[in-house]
Amino acid sequence: MTGAGGGAAGAAAAAAAIAQAIKASGAIVKMEPEQFQKLLSKSSEPAVVMAHHGWPTKKNHYMMSYKGLFFYTKSAEALMMPSGAEIILAEKIWIPG
Repeated sequence: MTGAGGGAAGAAAAAAAIAQAIKASGAIVKMEPEQFQKLLSKSSEPAVVMAHHGWPTKKNHYMMSYKGLFFYTKSAEALMMPSGAEIILAEKIWIPG
């Protein structure tokens, strides 16, 4: 398909893909770095996925699971991790929507 109709179909397909990704991943809660660190302190052995990416300025991205939900934050400065935290390095953390 070409022209405006092709663009609309592509946009609809992209929106459907994002909606499916959200369903597959469950709820992702975006929060400020300070709140993220408070949750980290409540876990005895948290597993934290960390990536350093972005444009035009690279930032530190973090994700962890807590009580069945996924929590995400990004910060210009590296966050302090509690002792006992398992750090999983990733190339990128992608959040749908």
